Amino acid sequence: MNRLICNLLLTSALASAVSFAKDLHYTVAPHFFEEKPDNQQLGPCHGGAVIDKAGNIYITTDTKRGIVVFSPNGKYLRAFGPTRIHGLELRKEKGVEYIYGARPSDHEVVKINLQGDTQWTIHYPTEAGIYKDEKGFNPCAVTVGPDGSIFVADGYGANYVLKFDKDRKFVKAFGGPGEAEGKFKTCHGIALDTRLGKPLLFVCNRNNNRVEYWDLDGNFVKVIQKDLRMPAAVYIRGNYAVLPELQGRATVLDKAGNIVAQVGDNPNEKQRANFGLPQDQWKDGICNSPHGAAIDKKGNLIVSEWSQFGHLHKFVQTK
Repeated sequence: MNRLICNLLLTSALASAVSFAKDLHYTVAPHFFEEKPDNQQLGPCHGGAVIDKAGNIYITTDTKRGIVVFSPNGKYLRAFGPTRIHGLELRKEKGVEYIYGARPSDHEVVKINLQGDTQWTIHYPTEAGIYKDEKGFNPCAVTVGPDGSIFVADGYGANYVLKFDKDRKFVKAFGGPGEAEGKFKTCHGIALDTRLGKPLLFVCNRNNNRVEYWDLDGNFVKVIQKDLRMPAAVYIRGNYAVLPELQGRATVLDKAGNIVAQVGDNPNEKQRANFGLPQDQWKDGICNSPHGAAIDKKGNLIVSEWSQFGHLHKFVQTK
């Protein structure tokens, strides 16, 4: 009996340790980024964040500077165009890093190198049969499949995900507007998720307040998490995915889709998704309008906000 009790207690302790290990913890790093890079206000960050192999952080802005680059220590390095990139993804191809970017205001998707030189563009596909003209194509985000297929989330336009082959030829459109599962109400963010073995599309169905999986043939798979606060984008690194939620919070999911951390939660609903919130109302570690996010190699979180002034956070993972 005593041995049985000991075994039960040991099993319980191990289960508690595993449960605790699933939870990630973060502290805020106040004033980590230069507030006025190159002596200018950062400006509207109506876009995303990515990190290159050297650890440099790329933040999209709607200013003339376009993408602003910070060092791993938060120091301003440089800026380059084009401007008005909304969602972006950094991808290494044959040893060279490129940025794939969606430009809704310019009705195009672009591939650029890290100097800002355009490699190609994608405009609206007439053969899709869902657009009257180019102004209906307002892509929010883009990702790339293992075979080079390109997936574009047209969340500000037709609310379809468009698939192109590696040569940028249109293949199909899937989803469409609606609130039911398998439909989009602003498909705002997209990424390729390979954590489960079979590659899947991780889609942020923003105004339906959920994130979901689709396969690479355009079939709806399942809802990952629902009842979120307008998930705007997804960035995946290692076992984790970070979701900046426009309504004042960022959420981290493990590869099973469980919530393992939430940071920056803003209890003031009037400050959430508030583009013009004055800077004197900002608080360290409190998010107002998260729009982009990334995870660095140490597991720390970078969050950029939809703010007319430009607002960045760093949350440091603690043991």
